[in-house]
Amino acid sequence: MTPWFHHTTWLGNTAYHWIAAGIGALLGYIIVYGAARLLAARLKALSAGHPQNMPLQITAAVVAATRGWVLLLLAIAIALRWLEFDAAVEGYLNWVAGALVGSQIAFWVSTLIVTWLKRATPDGSMQKSNPIIYGILTWIVELLVWVTLLLILLSNAGVHIGAFVASLGVGGIAIAMAAKNVLEDLFASIAIGLDKPFEVGEFIAFGSELGTVKKVGIKSTRIDSLSGEEMAISNANLLQMLVHNYSRRKERRIVFGFHVPLDTAREKVSQIAGLVNGIIKGEAMARLDRGHFLAIEQEGFRYEFVYYVLSPDFGPYADVQQTINLKIMAEMEKLGVPFAVPTRAIHTREIAGDASA
Repeated sequence: MTPWFHHTTWLGNTAYHWIAAGIGALLGYIIVYGAARLLAARLKALSAGHPQNMPLQITAAVVAATRGWVLLLLAIAIALRWLEFDAAVEGYLNWVAGALVGSQIAFWVSTLIVTWLKRATPDGSMQKSNPIIYGILTWIVELLVWVTLLLILLSNAGVHIGAFVASLGVGGIAIAMAAKNVLEDLFASIAIGLDKPFEVGEFIAFGSELGTVKKVGIKSTRIDSLSGEEMAISNANLLQMLVHNYSRRKERRIVFGFHVPLDTAREKVSQIAGLVNGIIKGEAMARLDRGHFLAIEQEGFRYEFVYYVLSPDFGPYADVQQTINLKIMAEMEKLGVPFAVPTRAIHTREIAGDASA
């Protein structure tokens, strides 16, 4: 009696041949992908021990870019080639196998170029030194590689590439005109990456907004605001504004002052500026610029002081200012001089012969 797998057919092939093709595809996938994983692990270990060996680093990255799903589909496509189909199906299988091989080659080539770009920087990490340019170059490289693969596949499918490329040129002009704003943002992101007015992680202010730069993309820049939400602004609009980069500030300039009453004795008025200047000089995190009895105003005698906190952060400034304020209060209590507060005195006078007044 003939076994069922020799007797049952599907699409012109017996079950025996389908099972054999499936087992062959699975075994081929396991062997090839397993070898690729072992080789990738071995190269990764070697590259970790030789961080300055660029060829080894690039080879390890390229091998690690082997995609398991591509190998699985390729193994299935090759196994199906051992079965008997009509010419149209066999041609389709050949095209699919070529597309899968080209896809894996595209993964390898793009990884090779991107890894070389990253390793070509002095610190060995373009993504760390200039993430904006790294991201743009990565995007351009991958676009070129995959567009090239697409053109090759279309050529193999019988598409006339010359006319197609010409149509792409005409269409590209139309797309460029329609995507004018997108291209402006793209070139603005390149300008940000080259000129570096700010980088990821820095605290900036623009217009009435301020926050920490989270990401600089091709179209927009993402910023985490102080109130917690994420803001997004187009790169072109951002570059048109005056951007304050507080992260590159080395120290913080502080201006403050106060008033004392107009009836304060001259001897005490002359002492106050010197006392406050001495307090500021006594702070380790402060550098005095100037401090004077500056003006006589309706509110009282006005004093103004300018100093620098030797840190750009707000926390140290608040601590220093608080200490200075408390010491000023203590010295003013010793002098017996209060701080002036906004007051208005109304003087009345009785007019002779007018009781109503």
